[in-house]
Amino acid sequence: MRAPGTPARAEGRTVPEPQITVNGQSRPLAGVPAHTNALDFVRGLGLTGAKEGCAEGECGACAVLVARPDGDGSRWTPVNACLVPALALDGQEVVTAEGLGGPGDLHPVQAGLAEAGGSQCGYCTPGFVCSMAAEYYRPARPPGPDGFDVHAIGGNLCRCTGYRPIRDAACALGAPPAADPFAERQGRPAPGPAQTRVDGFARPADLADALALLAAHPDAAVVAGSTDWGVEANLRGRRAAHVVAVDRLPELRGLTTDADVIEIGAALTLSEVEAALGDDVPLLAQVWPQFASRLIRNSATIGGNLATASPIGDLAPALLALDARLVLASADGDREVALADFFTGYRETVLRPAELVRAVRVPTPLAAHATFRKIAKRRFDDISSVAVAVALDVVDGAVVRARIGLGGVAATPVRARATEAVLEGRTWDLDTVEAASAVLAQEGTPIDDQRASAAYRSAMLGNALRAWWHEEEVP
Repeated sequence: MRAPGTPARAEGRTVPEPQITVNGQSRPLAGVPAHTNALDFVRGLGLTGAKEGCAEGECGACAVLVARPDGDGSRWTPVNACLVPALALDGQEVVTAEGLGGPGDLHPVQAGLAEAGGSQCGYCTPGFVCSMAAEYYRPARPPGPDGFDVHAIGGNLCRCTGYRPIRDAACALGAPPAADPFAERQGRPAPGPAQTRVDGFARPADLADALALLAAHPDAAVVAGSTDWGVEANLRGRRAAHVVAVDRLPELRGLTTDADVIEIGAALTLSEVEAALGDDVPLLAQVWPQFASRLIRNSATIGGNLATASPIGDLAPALLALDARLVLASADGDREVALADFFTGYRETVLRPAELVRAVRVPTPLAAHATFRKIAKRRFDDISSVAVAVALDVVDGAVVRARIGLGGVAATPVRARATEAVLEGRTWDLDTVEAASAVLAQEGTPIDDQRASAAYRSAMLGNALRAWWHEEEVP
């Protein structure tokens, strides 16, 4: 083990000791354990505005701002500090609610909340301040009530104030003043990824470096946005002898489109994919607003979401309906597998030791008609009880191709192949919908749990096509 203060070495290169800039001040990360999250780190500095509420990214009390790349400049991006490892922010710039403003020098967001009566106990307020500030500084945001996207604070929960005064404060925000230092900061590039090497944690320089690390440490925990591993570390005490962060690997962060395929880098966050694709993939455009919250989407990556193999993830059903394929990288090169063949059991996949998801490939042209149906206890920011994604090609009134992905009804995300077979070759009419719905209700192996009963899940499967038929016209 290295003595404290001794620089790490990687492939013959000296790697600087890790540090993080918090509210404009450089703070050393040397000696911080790999499982220590950014929330505990900043609170250890005396910055106790950010709080732990749920420890799993649902309440937003822990939100802080990170300077992330945005074109030639940067953008203040809110993340759940309770989930991201502090070491994953090596070399980055972080701002907490205290860094935005304090007594006698309130930030406009803080002043607006105070004036509107948007804070009572104050536990959740610093997290709201950070999420609201990120929207306040959103480039080209129109000032006034119609310019503030209230979904920007959808991942922040308040139990005592109620949301009307918070929303009033948000919608009353004007534009940042010309000399606002946080607005000015966005005009300069964000810090690049630091190559980190400390005991138990590594951020490799490139894909080859990452694969070599995984070959040397096959038991390593691979993290990107850490929205899954962070929960395991917080609530279940999960620890790993080695953690390898892959979220900034350049080979995993591209997005290209050609006549045959859309290739999405596995380390792109869901917010980045959403912004890059816009409405180009309508089925995914339906998924994003229903996928957790903006705070989670700012960290969670498309590859990480699939590699965790959760049976209740929202993204897998949609990508199954899109006939997506995964590019898996190892020291032996790339191999490609259909997403439908990727999941092998509960939280299990075909990934081999020292292998990573490099990219997701969606074949084009896309199906002409698609829908995503999510059944959950809350409209937003909740886990699915059932998720159904459908993509159809209908020609001259007949279904020529059907793909249906399901979540929450089996140990893995699954294709509803029996229902697809019923649909294909038949006229798209109510009789076909009823016949297919009867089969769809029998797909999967749903169970009773705290979110829903097996019977309810089956009923929701059966209603998905009917609801689509009655709500939308599909020629």
